[in-house]
Amino acid sequence: MAEEIKETWLNKMALATVILAVCATLSTFKGGGYSTQSVISQALASDQWSFYQAKSTKQHLYELQAEQLKLQAMALSKGNPASAAYAEKEAEYRAAIGRYASEKQGIQTRAHELEQQRDAAKQHGKPFGIAVIFLQVSILLNSIAGLMKARRIWWVSIPVGLAGVACFADGFLMLV
Repeated sequence: MAEEIKETWLNKMALATVILAVCATLSTFKGGGYSTQSVISQALASDQWSFYQAKSTKQHLYELQAEQLKLQAMALSKGNPASAAYAEKEAEYRAAIGRYASEKQGIQTRAHELEQQRDAAKQHGKPFGIAVIFLQVSILLNSIAGLMKARRIWWVSIPVGLAGVACFADGFLMLV
C-alpha cells in the first residue's frame, strides 16, 4: 500500500518535471528571440545615429561654406558682378542646410523608434531569463526528489517551479 502511494506522487512529479521542462525550453526560445531582437534593434539604431552624424557633418560643412561665401561677398565692392553669383551660391548652400536639417529630423525619429523596440525587447526578455533559472532549479529539485524518493524535496520544488511558470507567463503578459 505504501509503495502505491509513492508511485502516485512520483508519477505526478514526473509529469510536473515534463511540464517545467517544456516551459523552460519555450522560455529559453522566447528569451533568445527577444535578446536577438534587442541586439538587432540596437545595431539598427546605432546605424541611424551614425547616419545622423554624417548628415550633421555635411550640414556643418555647408554652414561653414555659406558663411565663407557671405564674408567673401561682403568684401566685394558694390556693383561687382560676382556679388549675384555669391548670393546665388550661398542660397543653394542655405537650401542644402535646410534639407540636411529636415533629413536629420527623420533619421532621429527612426533611431528613437528603434531604441524603443530595443527597450521593449529587453523588457520582454528579462522575465524569460528569470523563468529559466527558476524552472531549471525546480527541475533539478524534482530530479533529486525522484532519485532519493524524497517527497519533501518535491514539495520544495513546487513553489520554485510555480515562480518559474509565473515569470514565464509574465514574459508574454508583462504584468510585473
